[in-house]
Amino acid sequence: MSKKKILLLSDDIRIPSGVGTMSKKLVLGTLDKYDWVQIGGAVKHPEAGNIYDLSEQVQKEEGVEDAYLKIYPVDGYGNEEIMREVIALEGGVDGILHFTDPRFWGWLYNMEHEIRQTMPLMYLNIWDDLPFPHWNENAYESCDLLMAISKQTYNINKHVCVNKPRIEGVDLTYVPHGINEKEFYPLPATDEGLVEFKKNITSQSGVDPKFVLMFNSRNIQRKRVSDLVLAYTLFCETLPEEKAKECLLLLHTDPIDQHGTDLPALVKALCPFPVAFSANKLDPTQLNYLYNCADVVCSPSSAEGFGLTHMEGMMAGKPTISTVIGGLQDQMGFKVDGEELNIKHFSAEIPSNSTGKLSKHPGAWTYPLWPQLNLQGSPLTPYIYDSRSSIDQIQAGIKHWYDMPSEQRVVKGLAGREWAIENGFTTDAMCKTTSESIDTCFSNFKPRSKYTLINTKKATPAIKRGILL
Repeated sequence: MSKKKILLLSDDIRIPSGVGTMSKKLVLGTLDKYDWVQIGGAVKHPEAGNIYDLSEQVQKEEGVEDAYLKIYPVDGYGNEEIMREVIALEGGVDGILHFTDPRFWGWLYNMEHEIRQTMPLMYLNIWDDLPFPHWNENAYESCDLLMAISKQTYNINKHVCVNKPRIEGVDLTYVPHGINEKEFYPLPATDEGLVEFKKNITSQSGVDPKFVLMFNSRNIQRKRVSDLVLAYTLFCETLPEEKAKECLLLLHTDPIDQHGTDLPALVKALCPFPVAFSANKLDPTQLNYLYNCADVVCSPSSAEGFGLTHMEGMMAGKPTISTVIGGLQDQMGFKVDGEELNIKHFSAEIPSNSTGKLSKHPGAWTYPLWPQLNLQGSPLTPYIYDSRSSIDQIQAGIKHWYDMPSEQRVVKGLAGREWAIENGFTTDAMCKTTSESIDTCFSNFKPRSKYTLINTKKATPAIKRGILL
């Protein structure tokens, strides 16, 4: 039986963004089931216009004899003509999978009837927030399959699709991101690579730290690395001077980003305590060393689709500090009356646990940051809730783990890793659930006619505010 060929629209799988990384894991993990073609986006792609056939390379590297993988890099996020050309060059494809924020690929949903005359349109949804984002409604209802990376997103997709109700577990599924537990794992203190990494950190920081707080993410506003620097500074100020000098804030990020801040300048102005920067791109082995140098991993984001680095830290056996938002809350092990918080607990009235209404009882490996909701927006997204926890909360989370004996921190961190594996946050589990969802979609696919009547009585809020009225 010939394999289905799927056209993937996402960040280029060779780019180390969160979407690019997870796209790569999904593609490589399902080469035995599908042929893959990608229109690989990047804001400014240096290889736009070229074609890369990676089939032979992945056949050798992944051990899949009939693997097929071809990438068509584009500058930005493509357009209708590029997609038509790629499909023609490939001699047709069997389905289209869109994986990222729908705002970046808006053109796709302007041609959905053209697409769905011959093939299903599938969407792996990485982000949604409160209240229900009805400006995405048309995009959701265009799709034959919605896969949500968080329970919050799953619930929102379910309630936004009022004109095309979803069958849960069929055309609406929950597919959280997965981390390779063999790439990120706890290392013994005697590991040679780890010892060398720690020497480098000591050399840069000038201290032999007894407590290391790690941040690993982009230096952009919603990640709140500046607020973390301030919280760390305030925490250190509560310690005796000799104890404060034994702490270290380890920042694995670009020190300066036009969408974030000048972190070295910030540290120089506000933080007289030890801070070390790790700015180089690291392979999984090196990154695992870095996680193992830390005592605690902190993810204070104000908005997050999933929180990939948070789960990497958990797989490395580290306790965490994180905001109760988006997919981060799925990683925190909340329980309701002794039962794991799951999809059935969410509703239209309570689509998220960000306020603690569903549960205030997380797993032992995490310290929850309860956010206050603030609004921000743009022409593309009229409103987004910016869920910011207080500086005091972040400081309290640091103190919580600092005051705990190191042996106890280790036990709690390992408990998080075990829980994550048991609850399906692995690459294998992600690929299995995704392929099952895709196979079901192919089996149930029904071509859509070219034209449909517009129901003017159910105009979306965007249309009501537009030029038509």
